[in-house]
Amino acid sequence: MEDAVTERAEQQVRSAFPDGAIARVQVLRHGDDPEVEPGQAAMRVFFDWPGRPEGGKADPKTVHAFVVANSAALDALRDELPGVIRWVEFRPESPAGTAGPHGLAYRITDRGRQAAAADDFTPVMTRLGPADLATLDGLITAGIVNSRAEGVRWAIGRLREHPA
Repeated sequence: MEDAVTERAEQQVRSAFPDGAIARVQVLRHGDDPEVEPGQAAMRVFFDWPGRPEGGKADPKTVHAFVVANSAALDALRDELPGVIRWVEFRPESPAGTAGPHGLAYRITDRGRQAAAADDFTPVMTRLGPADLATLDGLITAGIVNSRAEGVRWAIGRLREHPA
């Protein structure tokens, strides 16, 4: 994946918000996070919030206030980010420059860009070991499928067409 694409996406995120609102942006590539597949990227955006007490901790109201205050920018980003960016997660920045408590975040995804037919699918969650992930990632790298989910659907389709 080109650094120029992710750099442009980072600038797009920063420019959507008032100066000083975004403390830092972390671009995640395949290998940085288990949810990021080959050829894709994701972003964690850490925001600062006004009136934060020295050493103060964020709470769910912090994230909610950010989302409400910036709903138009979040909606625009959802529609305008490059297709390689699968999701952008917004988290409050802690005073030490680290992420707030895990789970205290708002995420926009590329669901709006997926085909309407995706509503006909039932989501299924599974855990795969390193060898199975490597196999799925090999299908993506070879250009047979575009994502891990599509790879699992492809494999199940082959089994259905040619039962043992």
